Amino acid sequence: MATAVSTPDTTTAEPVPADDAAVQVVLLDAALLVRDECNARETDTEPDEKLINSVKALGVEEPVSVRPREDGTYGVFKGWRRSQAQQIANASAEQDGRPVRQVRAYVRTDLVGNDAWTRFLSLVENDHRQDMDARDTLKAQELALIGMDEADLKRATKALGVKRGAAKQARAAQRLDDATLRRAAAGGMDLEQTAQLAEVESVPGAERRLLDALRKDQEAGQGGRGHWDQTMALLRTEQAHAAEREKITAELAKAEIPLLPTPSPYSYGPKDTAQPLDQLTTGLGNPLTEDMHRNCPGHSARLDEDNKPVWHCTDPAKHGHKVRPQPKKPRTEADEQAAEERRKVIACNRAWKAAVGPRQEFVARLVRMKTLPEEARVFAQEILLTLPYFYRSWTDKPESETVARFLGIKDAEHADLTQTAAQLPKARLASALFAHIAAACEYGIREPKTWAHLYPWQARYLLLLEALGQANNGSYQLSEVENQAVAGHRPATA
Repeated sequence: MATAVSTPDTTTAEPVPADDAAVQVVLLDAALLVRDECNARETDTEPDEKLINSVKALGVEEPVSVRPREDGTYGVFKGWRRSQAQQIANASAEQDGRPVRQVRAYVRTDLVGNDAWTRFLSLVENDHRQDMDARDTLKAQELALIGMDEADLKRATKALGVKRGAAKQARAAQRLDDATLRRAAAGGMDLEQTAQLAEVESVPGAERRLLDALRKDQEAGQGGRGHWDQTMALLRTEQAHAAEREKITAELAKAEIPLLPTPSPYSYGPKDTAQPLDQLTTGLGNPLTEDMHRNCPGHSARLDEDNKPVWHCTDPAKHGHKVRPQPKKPRTEADEQAAEERRKVIACNRAWKAAVGPRQEFVARLVRMKTLPEEARVFAQEILLTLPYFYRSWTDKPESETVARFLGIKDAEHADLTQTAAQLPKARLASALFAHIAAACEYGIREPKTWAHLYPWQARYLLLLEALGQANNGSYQLSEVENQAVAGHRPATA
């Protein structure tokens, strides 16, 4: 039974809201209520004892939201737990001397056949409740946003505070297990960040490092994500390095070349008899190359820090090779320090390479701002007027792809900057100039070992970006290795 109401004391139709002519408020028989297939909540769907007792005493005070079904029932997409509580209460009402109550409901005839918007409205309702399961939220976001037309998608993403790619992000985030999803939500990760965590979760310590970066951004209190972006860039680099290593390992296995484990720095355990070929000779004392050694039963490899195979023989004495005579020296403290320094150099080189992405993305954002920050304009004008060596040497090279990317030109690799110059509005001249100067700066710091010794102009460029990032709500932060590199160039503070 369905009765239109405006108050509990009347059976006349409630005035229809001016902004939604399809909504009716009616009293429905609780037995006609079923869970709508687009209800976002799929976990913890049963009413608890507290809710049941409240409904037994007072009924369902807040209207639920339903849409009609062909079989005469109503699908509840908001308020299913309340509806079940009334059904439970009605089942024992006569026995307990209580009235059998109907349920006030908003009947959304306009949503019949519109599953995407129904799921979205259910998501919004449930997401505002503290006990909404994270996985239910993600699944509902994905399914709702995928099925929307352009107009509804624009409204929905704005209401949810997400970007246009939210459906794909929600799908990616669902790869995380329940415990990780809960920790991500508790740490304050938004949908995009949760999806990015899923992207790099295979990297050891990824979750901890991202939560730490998020905490630093939150403590800065500017709403930016500079620390997060730098950490993600480094994690992606490490992930790519691991993937490359896995690929090369598979190629060696396919070629039936054993991959030797990294030798232990300690003396215990089986003796490692393997030697690299560059330390071996043939029986006659001639150099031993990979081609010459390929058919040796001891042919094997180890991977260096850059995932390049270093060819070895597992047992030179057994297979008739000679070890090049070298004076044996006991390992000293200086050797240990040199090894540690080597590890640091490798880590810094990798981190410097990873920092390129967030830095250049920030430059692109600066260039595409409606108005270029004044500090960036002055920096670009100074370089153009003084023509320092790094800029003059860069202009001799036909390198325009980076400039095109900063300007937001599609297919930057094949961009025609002559055409771009002809179409460039006067108001964008300063931004284009900065894009040009920034591309020259980026070229000048492209080498992985640049961090070890910065020239003053290189440090000035990085410190300018740092200051502009702080002024832009902390949207860009220098990475750890960049901070380390510019430390000696920072102005002295009193």
